[in-house]
Amino acid sequence: MSEKIEVRLGGSGGQGLILAGIILAEAAILEGKNAIQAQSYGPEARGGASKAEVIISDGEIDFPKVQNADVLLALTQKACDKYLSSLKMNGLLILDDSIDISPTTFENFQVVRIPIIQTATEKLKRVMVANIVALAAIRELTQAVTRESLEAAVLKRVPPGTETLNRQALQEGYQLIQLISDPTH
Repeated sequence: MSEKIEVRLGGSGGQGLILAGIILAEAAILEGKNAIQAQSYGPEARGGASKAEVIISDGEIDFPKVQNADVLLALTQKACDKYLSSLKMNGLLILDDSIDISPTTFENFQVVRIPIIQTATEKLKRVMVANIVALAAIRELTQAVTRESLEAAVLKRVPPGTETLNRQALQEGYQLIQLISDPTH
């Protein structure tokens, strides 16, 4: 049986989640895996609902849409509320730490709360790289792609002149997960 992971990225328009989905799919393709990426967003370019989906598989992908997500990233409360029902029982729920969730949610999912937006805003001084911080966290938690392929895909897609900033965003995302795994760091 081939290994497959279904990832849904939810937030608001302008957070770069469509780009993040494209980057994640490209990273998988760089490794010789199959990947499908799809997206949707509300009528408002910025501030409306935004969703990207990525399916990565070692084998054939027989349906191009995420049905039961293995991973849900939510950068806004609205996205969490809207897409939580599509996450598999015991699936991985990655939340920006600004989102409120019911304590009972912890019983149904593996919940990881990290300061994605705060890290981008305060440490990197650019909220626009929150999507890259989030991608690094997803990579660390799922091992769906390697760090090398993720960095290559990021550098292929980001605007010229922002390569250093985006490399730093990846490192900050990796560190967020390392701090959770080993709080003595």
